[in-house]
Amino acid sequence: MVSRTLMGVWVALDFCLLVAGALSVALSIVWRAPNVLMNMVLSSADLTAGTILGVAFLITFAISVGAIIQRNHVTLGLVILNWTLLVDAIGVLIIGSFVWIYTLRERANFYVLWKAASRDDRLFLQDKFKCCGYFNGTDFAEIGGSFCTSQDVVNGLNPNVTSNFCVTPVTGFADVTLNNAYGFMAIVLCLLLATICVIKKRNEDERFKKIDAKRGGRGFV
Repeated sequence: MVSRTLMGVWVALDFCLLVAGALSVALSIVWRAPNVLMNMVLSSADLTAGTILGVAFLITFAISVGAIIQRNHVTLGLVILNWTLLVDAIGVLIIGSFVWIYTLRERANFYVLWKAASRDDRLFLQDKFKCCGYFNGTDFAEIGGSFCTSQDVVNGLNPNVTSNFCVTPVTGFADVTLNNAYGFMAIVLCLLLATICVIKKRNEDERFKKIDAKRGGRGFV
């Protein structure tokens, strides 16, 4: 019989997968709302990928529930679950890799977005992060708002303090948001390993039952 500890671990990991799927779908929907900073960091394609991944997790959870409630000798559902988890892992790997490659040139990539942003959006970001311009005070800095109120204010910024210019706070926010792309991988792989253990234990139990049956229902002792 599968131990309570093993089943407890499996159930906990399966619940984590459910939460991960619901969270991925919910955030992908919420982050589509107009938000200057979030819309700069996450593109529509990123959010669509997050939605697809979240739905995949939820489908995998539904498969897991159907698989685990089967009788001990029926392990096909758990095998299908493991193949589904492998597909999920590949999805996380692909999406995470695209994000990771993008972050390799993060400062330059966000510079393109900064230049393409409207004056109002740049003013909003300057006020939010208390910075002026991107790499320096003359780099697409906007005069106005509550922080960069005049050219004298911009000229008076210390060039040695990186937080005075928007490249550091903008990419810092992006780091926190983007660098968690591989975070779901731990849940997927741990659930995969736990499911393998459950399959192995169930197969052992069935094997011993068959041996016991051949011995006329008597145990080994």
